[in-house]
Amino acid sequence: MTPQELKNSILQLAIQGRLLSQRAEEGTAEELYKEIQAEKQKLIKAGKIKKEKPLPEITDGEKSFEIPQSWKWVRLGDVTALNPKNNLDDNLKTSFIPMTLISEGYTNSHSSEIRRWIDIKRGFTHFANGDIGVAKITPCFQNKKSVVFTNLENGYGAGTTELSVIRVIENLILRKFILWFVKSDYFIRNGVKSFTGTAGQQRIHKDYLKNCIFPLPPLAEQKRIVAKIEELLPYVERYEKAYNELQQLNKRFPGDLQKSVLQLAIQGRLVPQRAEEGTAEELYKEIQAEKQKLIKAGKIKKEKPLPAITDDEKPFEIPQSWKWVRLGEVASVLGGKRIPAGRKLTSENTGHIYIRVSDMKDDSVSVDNLMYVPKDIYPSINRYIIRKEDIYITVAGTIGRVGRIPKKLDGANLTENADRIVFWIINQDWFINCLKSNIIQSQITDVTTKVGQPKLAIKRIQELIIPLPPLTEQKRIVAKLEEILPLCDKLK
Repeated sequence: MTPQELKNSILQLAIQGRLLSQRAEEGTAEELYKEIQAEKQKLIKAGKIKKEKPLPEITDGEKSFEIPQSWKWVRLGDVTALNPKNNLDDNLKTSFIPMTLISEGYTNSHSSEIRRWIDIKRGFTHFANGDIGVAKITPCFQNKKSVVFTNLENGYGAGTTELSVIRVIENLILRKFILWFVKSDYFIRNGVKSFTGTAGQQRIHKDYLKNCIFPLPPLAEQKRIVAKIEELLPYVERYEKAYNELQQLNKRFPGDLQKSVLQLAIQGRLVPQRAEEGTAEELYKEIQAEKQKLIKAGKIKKEKPLPAITDDEKPFEIPQSWKWVRLGEVASVLGGKRIPAGRKLTSENTGHIYIRVSDMKDDSVSVDNLMYVPKDIYPSINRYIIRKEDIYITVAGTIGRVGRIPKKLDGANLTENADRIVFWIINQDWFINCLKSNIIQSQITDVTTKVGQPKLAIKRIQELIIPLPPLTEQKRIVAKLEEILPLCDKLK
């Protein structure tokens, strides 16, 4: 049961007379009803409230649930005064309360501003200390914006016209019992059924409060019910806090589990090592030999040696057959290209796709809303073409997002807000998962430029420290991830 359902249940039990047992010595609601009617007649004769037309008898079809024999179904308009008016000195300081200053939910609180009565007596809803305000417009009505007004300046106030006001007759009904009634799901649900007006401006029917049938208990029982509700609600609040924490934990759990699996993978703890698969040192030398061939062929540039990795930089232990390397030692990092000033991308298919950061989604590139480079500027950015074997990494905006290029986008051009990582003799899926892991993402966060617009420099990417397993083990790790990660997704 959710905290909301529990609160609704408590209030429903309360207004049905099932929260507490009844006591014969507390009298009956029929006796209380007659007393209220007698007091109303006195107030009408004194001119303090208006005489209104009799309300219709309550039919059995209107009664949604059974109430105790000592209770009585009444119409709210029969036992209270609705929307009373204040007659005050114009210069009297009073409280002004717009809807924003009334709390919602199961609270009973409001704040106010001080205004002279002359400034708020017209065009606003009147109320006094002890009156119950009930929002009548959506969504405030459904959000339970209702309150017993207290501590008003000089005892009086006015506020938003989107309030209905209930005034108790001579303290013969407990105000908080009415408040809990108007916060009940029963009252809200029936009020919504009465809505009139256009979408977004719907309100309860003007006669809803007057005709609303109200389960009236004896006054002493009302007091016991309110005391019990106020005793229970702190426990519900504690339950709600624990419930929300559990919900957040459940929400985070699949993602946290995925991160833990990736962490085990890059630490060499997801699959066992096998001596026959060789070592990362052998793979590293093979990669360096391949790089030298490409440098001699003029396909990549020779770069300055990267700094040696110190023991302090190594975040965890890796298997003996693995090797810590800097990313730039096993791959080239190449920047994207800014479109020349004054030029714009086009939605017209020129044959030259331009991949933006906004296209990079879900570890790949979306083709739903591709933009293109104008033909006349294409030659100037030809060397910024990205291939399907490459990995992209975003370096501005959402920094550190990594993924692969779909085959259909082979030959596209890359935004200046992302770099491409060109690698050799490394499994692409292993490389992507490695870069997505918390350890590498933490390094990216640490080295991102924080002055002005954050940017991840190519040099910083080259210096990232990554664990390198033998190639065959990379493939086995990827196979295990492909087996486990979908199970984590199912938990979502």
